[in-house]
Amino acid sequence: MSEDYRKLSFWHDTFSGDLTPRLPLPGDRNVDIAIIGGGFTGLWTAWHLSCLDASLRIAVVEKDIAGFGASGRNGGWALGEFGVSPMDIAKASSTDAALRQMRALYKAVDDIGRIANDENIDCHYAKGGSIAWARNKGQLDRIRSAVTARQKLGLTEEEVCFLGPDEARSLGNATNVLGGRFLAPVAALHPTRLVRGLADACERRGVTIYEETSCLAIRSGKVVTDKGSLYAEVIVRATEGYTGQIRGHRRAVAPIYSLMFATEPISEKTWDEIGLSDRPTFSDARLMTIYGQRTADGRIAFGGRGAPYVFRSKLDSNTEQLSSVHETNIATLKDLFPVLSNIEITHRWGGPLGIARDWWPSVLFDQSSGLASAGGYVGDGVATSKLAGQTLAELILGQETERTDLPIVGHRSRRWAPEPFRWFMLNAGLQLAVSADNAEVRTGELTWRGRLIESLRK
Repeated sequence: MSEDYRKLSFWHDTFSGDLTPRLPLPGDRNVDIAIIGGGFTGLWTAWHLSCLDASLRIAVVEKDIAGFGASGRNGGWALGEFGVSPMDIAKASSTDAALRQMRALYKAVDDIGRIANDENIDCHYAKGGSIAWARNKGQLDRIRSAVTARQKLGLTEEEVCFLGPDEARSLGNATNVLGGRFLAPVAALHPTRLVRGLADACERRGVTIYEETSCLAIRSGKVVTDKGSLYAEVIVRATEGYTGQIRGHRRAVAPIYSLMFATEPISEKTWDEIGLSDRPTFSDARLMTIYGQRTADGRIAFGGRGAPYVFRSKLDSNTEQLSSVHETNIATLKDLFPVLSNIEITHRWGGPLGIARDWWPSVLFDQSSGLASAGGYVGDGVATSKLAGQTLAELILGQETERTDLPIVGHRSRRWAPEPFRWFMLNAGLQLAVSADNAEVRTGELTWRGRLIESLRK
């Protein structure tokens, strides 16, 4: 069975550790804290809880194996950005709160590297920042505006800055570069190595992880699974793109697929032409998200959105292998770096991420019911889940810290519309993004389509 899990992604395939599932829940059990989901959110919550109070009986239940979902399959960006912009966070709270929110996330990026080192997790962590190139005038205007707004808010030049064309190309020699945005608090990493190592670290601290155990329902004080029930004073839902599979939670977040591929190892001569020597993560400023990294073993792992939303939030493994989306992503990488025109693609994969209706992440804990949750990361969850897990642990234990009053704490996004409206909204948005990007390439200008998309994300 562990060999089947290696087929999930390039990251799983190149993970040298054991992927054999842990034992499932052996019938009904009583614990202090039950966590649903063996990804980053659930495991960071468990890790921080166990650090803060070693006497707690903590159990994690996972439908497959730890790191099966987005936590093990993502682009490997520990990113100092949320799906929602810092300016919109400020509008909903205050400038000071938005800056504290951003810098708490920046600290989470650093904490991942520090804790990985302390726990002997070799996750290929490299804090090289992130470069987003502007490759037409519309993208240039978008990047310049975004950087200006962030600096006006109070973020520093050392945190985020605008680059001229020569500076932007010095980080990575992409085509048609007019400028770029450099975001310093970003690290590239191997996500499966991190999430599997974190699961082991939790077990060393006394956390019990039950795998191949499906959550069927969540009630105050009780998690119903296919292997029995977990009774607990506190129950944490940490299921992100899989949340809709739990009874009564279908409209909480929308699962949207993101697809990736990995190249064969690239020669040093070719790397000399491409750059990316400090392993900055990279993208451009198009509206249909793309993302890439230079891996520690000298490949490029690259991905993008574009796969359609599946009716009724259904999870469909066939979507992970949509050839049209994969071929578009491959063509995009070769357009960025024509020197890769004949490169071999060794792995193709994908998986669902979770999108809240207003693009806000949230960290929630209701002391009266004992129910907690975190998620809605819009694909930016590697670092956000670290911050969310730590914050949840502090809230559960009644601590007041610099995190427990951040704007994402207690934020409740509206539920998604019922079907068929949800299907129409999400897929129309995807098509609008493609249309806007194509129009910007043709005209070189920002278009009404792009402005409409940005307004819909608020």
